[in-house]
Amino acid sequence: MSDSWPRRRLLAILRGASEPLDAQELARITGQHVTTVRFHLDVLTKESLVRQFQQPPRGRGRPRIGYSAVQRSVGYQELAQVLAEQLGPDPRRRSEAAVAAGRAWGAKLDAGDHAVESLEDARDVTMTLLSELGFAPERDPAEDSDQVLIRMTACPLRELARTHSEVVCGVHLGLIREVLDSNGTRGEVNVRLQPFVEPELCLTRLEHVARRNQENRETASVPVGAEPGGAEPPLTPPLLGRVAPQLRNADPNVAKQSAQQW
Repeated sequence: MSDSWPRRRLLAILRGASEPLDAQELARITGQHVTTVRFHLDVLTKESLVRQFQQPPRGRGRPRIGYSAVQRSVGYQELAQVLAEQLGPDPRRRSEAAVAAGRAWGAKLDAGDHAVESLEDARDVTMTLLSELGFAPERDPAEDSDQVLIRMTACPLRELARTHSEVVCGVHLGLIREVLDSNGTRGEVNVRLQPFVEPELCLTRLEHVARRNQENRETASVPVGAEPGGAEPPLTPPLLGRVAPQLRNADPNVAKQSAQQW
């Protein structure tokens, strides 16, 4: 909208009105000539800031044209980016704060009362939640009795997630966990998110905690420095300092000379 005080005033009046107002009513309120008011209303209409409505005539005559302000949408993308940038420079702390925020959101959300007694129940609750939030979830055929995969084909904050995935995905992860926990899965179902497995696709993975614990035990049983699956361990990095060898039953002078060489 051009920087016009009369148009800004008209727009403010229309935003505060409980019903559409016509040009004559607006002229009476503002003290402007009705022709001037109509000119400004035409500009506001072309800029999609107001919308026209036909209203019944007062007495005989043609129907009146009423005007109503178009409600402005909040810039949630910009707001989310500002909030993400206020969580500090450490990605791990940002992720932890985001998960906690997601849980707080889930605690306030009315997600219904669906008793979760199986992994399939957890999947149904999660898919319902994601559908309501606009993720367009789909079942992934690559699932078994111990894990469920849900394909998220649309994210409301996808562009922000590309640069702040630890925040955006952290909030969604905490939200899903809290909703499932509140429906009876606490300690039984583990939730993981895998962002951008494809350019426009993210995955939600639900799995029995018993399976997850088994994976952790198998990982923990691998010796330090060895690779899972029996692969050769990586080369040991060079020592940062060298230690003189211990010479037993040697002449003290020889031992002293050797130590000086090291």
